[in-house]
Amino acid sequence: MCVGQGLRAAGSQSNWRHSAHAPETAAPMTATLVSKSWPTPAALSAERTWRFGQEIWIDGPHGARAALQWVIKRNCSITPRQLGAVYAGLCLVSLGIALLFAWFGAPYVVAFAGLELLLLGVAFLIHARHAGDREIITLADGSLAVEQHLGGHLGHAEFRADWLAIEPAGGQGSLVELSGQGQWVRVGRFLRPEHRAAFAQELRRALRRVRPAAPENSPEHELKSR
Repeated sequence: MCVGQGLRAAGSQSNWRHSAHAPETAAPMTATLVSKSWPTPAALSAERTWRFGQEIWIDGPHGARAALQWVIKRNCSITPRQLGAVYAGLCLVSLGIALLFAWFGAPYVVAFAGLELLLLGVAFLIHARHAGDREIITLADGSLAVEQHLGGHLGHAEFRADWLAIEPAGGQGSLVELSGQGQWVRVGRFLRPEHRAAFAQELRRALRRVRPAAPENSPEHELKSR
């Protein structure tokens, strides 16, 4: 037993010595391919995305061109067509009940039902007239065009991007006023007051992309250098 243990100890000691003096071999290097790219930092992604607007292509005399457009609509849960269908159903039900009462000897119910439906129709008509109200702001080729659809009336204004000023019309949460070249227009009436400041900042950021850099000898460059 002692001889066997001594042989095993000597063998293990010789193996340890051999492994200690053996040259080290470098482990093989492996590379892992990632199928998806790394996420863009928030600071970079914020510069390339738009919260209120979207990049589109519009047709022009020289072909399609890139543009940036903001469409701000009134928040309506029902379209005018759907509202008309609802009103027609109410008329059928109300007149049916009124005629039933008239059949049993109460003709005055028909007059009250007709008056009620008339007033309800006027209210629905006023609502449907303003259901499609919207503001469309398009920035393309160094100019910014504003279209306002308000109650069937169409207002249009166009500004040069390098002469446009964007300021609040009043205090905090007020409408956004666009002014330049002797004209002005106020937009953002269909946005919540707390979102109008962010909307104005997005407009300014979009204008900085299309405005040319001011030359060194221009008054604007001198004011910025000061």
